[in-house]
Formats: sequence, structure tokens, C-alpha cells
Amino acid sequence: MAVMITDECIACNACEPECPNNAIYDAGVAYDYAGEEHPALNDDHTYIVPEKCSECVGFYDEPQCIEACPTEAIIMDPDRVESKEELMKKKEYLDQVGR
Repeated sequence: MAVMITDECIACNACEPECPNNAIYDAGVAYDYAGEEHPALNDDHTYIVPEKCSECVGFYDEPQCIEACPTEAIIMDPDRVESKEELMKKKEYLDQVGR
């Protein structure tokens, strides 16, 4: 399951430096994935790229962004359920292609 940022986000960016996968971006900022640039996923607040989010598996026991968020705007995305094995594969892929 990837992590997502809700509309309660105040764009403080406390979460961004906590992400080991560089999956968190400012509102309106394009993101890189596997060497390609993609348009921003959200123009209103900070966002997480689901393809780059491994819930910190392989780095920490819990998603660090959730702990860093002062407004509790970061939650688990119920539409993106992934097993620990799938999350580890995602982390390993990001290790190969770059974050």
C-alpha cells in the first residue's frame, strides 16, 4: 500500500526530507521516475508518487512521512494495497534505476 497525502496538507514539507525514496514533491512540481520526467500529480499540495513509495520498507519499520506530518494529512492509500514482498521489490527496482 502506498502512502498518500490528503487535502489537509498545509504544504509544510516536513515529510519531504524523511522519504528515503525521494517520492515526495511540492505542489505543481514535476517528478522523475526511472529517468523520465512526469507532470505533477497535484497542483494544490505536496504529493507522493505511488510508484516510488515503498512505505519505507527496506529502510525503516514505519513510513517516516506519517510520523513527520504535523497535521496527520498523510495516510495509507486504501486503493494501493501491496505486500511487504512487493514493496521490497519496488525498493530494489528504485535502487537499480535511481530515485
